[in-house]
Amino acid sequence: MNDLHQLTIHEAHKLLKEKKISSVELTKAALKHLRKVDGIVRACVTITEEQAIKDAQSADKAIAKGDIKPLTGIPSLIKDVICTKGIRTTCSSKMLENFIPPYDANVIEKLKADNYVILGKTNMDEFAMGSSTENSAFFTTHNPWNLDCVPGGSSGGSAASVAIDEAIYALGSDTGGSIRQPAGFCGVVGLKPTYGRVSRFGLVAFASSLDQIGPVTKDVTDCAIVMNSISGHDKRDSTTVPLEVPDYTQALKPDIKNIRIGIPREYLPEGMQPEVRQAIEAAVKKLEELGARVDWNVSLPNTKYGLAAYYILAPSEASANLARYDGVKYGYSYRDTTNMWDAMQKTKQFGFGAEVKRRIMLGTYALSAGYYDAYYLKAQKVRTLIKRDFEQAFQSYDVLVTPTSPTVAFKIGEKADDPVQMYLSDVCTLPINIAGIPAISIPAGFVNGLPVGLQLIGKHFAEETLLQVAFAYEQATPWHTMKPSVA
Repeated sequence: MNDLHQLTIHEAHKLLKEKKISSVELTKAALKHLRKVDGIVRACVTITEEQAIKDAQSADKAIAKGDIKPLTGIPSLIKDVICTKGIRTTCSSKMLENFIPPYDANVIEKLKADNYVILGKTNMDEFAMGSSTENSAFFTTHNPWNLDCVPGGSSGGSAASVAIDEAIYALGSDTGGSIRQPAGFCGVVGLKPTYGRVSRFGLVAFASSLDQIGPVTKDVTDCAIVMNSISGHDKRDSTTVPLEVPDYTQALKPDIKNIRIGIPREYLPEGMQPEVRQAIEAAVKKLEELGARVDWNVSLPNTKYGLAAYYILAPSEASANLARYDGVKYGYSYRDTTNMWDAMQKTKQFGFGAEVKRRIMLGTYALSAGYYDAYYLKAQKVRTLIKRDFEQAFQSYDVLVTPTSPTVAFKIGEKADDPVQMYLSDVCTLPINIAGIPAISIPAGFVNGLPVGLQLIGKHFAEETLLQVAFAYEQATPWHTMKPSVA
């Protein structure tokens, strides 16, 4: 088979289980394709070819003994903000360019227990701060559907790599839409779990009350499989919830009759790209044809404050989390001085990129004496109001449907000099992180050859309902089967 890299998780698992292929064969095919196309798309910061073959050999031994799980022997890529023991974890920053973690993140421990295969680490916006993967300290990742366009961010490397079949699945992280928005831009599936469903242990922190790790996959079935593996309580992360993890694959039923779907009007703004609106309306019509009960007259009035609240809360937490990078303990260190304080200042000056420094300054200002009540405290109150809006909506609806982004992928460099326009790319995704609820982006059509993302939002720990609706829509449409020409 010459197209093994194009398989989904569930297709590859079936072939491995039936011993029609080996993990080594599958991994070598993925690596061959990765080497062929990554120079074009530039999705990977680090490629771990030797480790991948070792993992595959170990997986084949487990399979020979009858010990095979859904992710056993399946090649993956990991966003470079997730710690991997013995493998460089840079956060796409000069500050951590040569950092090799001495431990694994919880999600990596779980994947290792399933005998996964790691092909490498994916490019991202530095410290997960951005919406385009243009803020990487190393290089810009390209959208495989149009190489002149961004793949979204900050998990742009993960989304682009899955879209172009460099890996069969990937992990990303989502602080304000950083899994869903690039998934939407690249035409793949991306899920942001409920805050507390997946451990953040080993995830390099951006904004601790917002960050979540989640899967980026080729279809909804694969998304459910990865969620089964990475979800669950972790005593090292006090924010994880000690709830039993369901088998998410059991939710994959094409029947959505009488599912109540609401369309919040605030998520269809006037400045939205008209063709994206048409694609979303067509997707909602398809859900209605499948039996869902749809209501277009839904309002989440405090949504309009979500963007402003997010850009107080997230930078405030970032300014505290990034204070640890002082050039003393680990990471980049400015040495050309004999003054300790000057060394710390220059370390941050030359170690961080422009966007990271911008957010640190915003956060430090918002937390400073005299401004804390006016900005940070008020943003926390708005957070409560946004959360209440969602809670009230979910009394009447099972799922809320919105675009993942108001536009399709924009050109590289188009918004680089206008941070506010860049921030608006996440206007549909930010409120979900503020409320801590789950959401998934699935492919829903194309505009000018670029994918449109459909976002499904659920109440806390309602990932099963989201996967059910997403699966039903996916099975009734062809979008998830389409591949970019570069692939």
